[in-house]
Amino acid sequence: MSVVHNSEIARLVKTDYNLKDLQNIKLLLEEKGTFNFPVLDNGLFPAASVADKTKYTGYAAVWIRDNVYVAYSHYLFGETSIVINNIKSLFQYFQKHQIRFENIINAQVTPDRVMERPHIRFNGENLEEINQSWEHAQNDALGYFLWFSCKLISDKILEPTQDEIKTLALFPLYFDAVSYWEDEDSGHWEETPKIEASSIGVVLASLKALKQLKIDYPHIFQNCRYQNKLVTIELLDNLIQKGIDALNKILPSECIQQNKERRYDSALLFLIYPLEVLNDSIAGVILGDVINNLQGKYGISRYLNDSFWCRDYTDLPESIRTSISTEREQWLKENQRALKQGEEAQWCIFDPIISTIFGMKFIKTQRKEFLEKQILYLNRSLGQITAEDFQLGGFKCPELYYLEKDNYVPNDATPLLWTQANLRIALKIMEESLKLK
Repeated sequence: MSVVHNSEIARLVKTDYNLKDLQNIKLLLEEKGTFNFPVLDNGLFPAASVADKTKYTGYAAVWIRDNVYVAYSHYLFGETSIVINNIKSLFQYFQKHQIRFENIINAQVTPDRVMERPHIRFNGENLEEINQSWEHAQNDALGYFLWFSCKLISDKILEPTQDEIKTLALFPLYFDAVSYWEDEDSGHWEETPKIEASSIGVVLASLKALKQLKIDYPHIFQNCRYQNKLVTIELLDNLIQKGIDALNKILPSECIQQNKERRYDSALLFLIYPLEVLNDSIAGVILGDVINNLQGKYGISRYLNDSFWCRDYTDLPESIRTSISTEREQWLKENQRALKQGEEAQWCIFDPIISTIFGMKFIKTQRKEFLEKQILYLNRSLGQITAEDFQLGGFKCPELYYLEKDNYVPNDATPLLWTQANLRIALKIMEESLKLK
């Protein structure tokens, strides 16, 4: 049985559900505000709901990646006005800082100057960049935006303006300029640059989505260009093939570079859902890798020997806790804070994704074992919701659980909107499965 921190939720958790059971859980969570998404006037979402004592996390800022996931969850629920407000503001942000793309496309800036690449974290209130050293080389974040924009256009939810089409044209040209298939970027976890399958896979999904739009709507995308550079089917095919070739060499690992190898990484789950960019065989290997090597009692680690929110993290100086990963790992080394495998933070964004993956398998095949796994990982997700007496409030979705002394407790980025979004999706897919039961 899964660990359940909240006693009211514990009374509703079962190993088998019907639609009424699920409705009771959803009603409780809605009543308690678990799915309240704070939103700025322009439709953008902060990474977390931040109180005075947790402002130091910097999670009041806007991340491109997180916004796509939160907006995607609203998209699945048909909340189109929220989605449109969000995506339009992201377009405005990219248009405001278009020079970042242009300088790299025109080879006026080299990709290794990461502070001059498009910033993936910014001030959502005024769409201004944040003056702080950051690992902005994150091809996955840009790929998510392109992928989601294409999905909205394909579904006729977003009718793009000519300016927005020109903005979309920047992305494949940028991915070409940085050679995304072999670019050392900082990826989902904003860490030491390396060639990462999870980043390549997101970009690949976005390029495939853009190619399909050009095929389906040639009259709309005939002028998909930047200056004299036209985004053609041939260009997209070339970029897509390079991404496929790179993934074929790297997967099921995240990275195979010498001295940067990483065999297991939970970010690869996102290539299965929501991106659906992998075949069933390699998706099954990755799913098994995560479950067998990164799954813990309270959540799922990002990767082995992860130093973010490691044991007794709040004892570290605040400047180190909120710094980029290279500075944190250097500090830990200098202060002889050894990392022990098995003591990594256990994140809450992955269990609902795994539940959803198994749910999609059940919906497709009607095989009972997939439904049982879907329920198991939904229950793990529900179990992660904070207890009634948690200092930052009960019924909230944490970013992660970490070791404080000898106990796993939620960290200060609670509630995290990305976790809320993923749990909301898992509940929706669970409902679809139960209708087929």
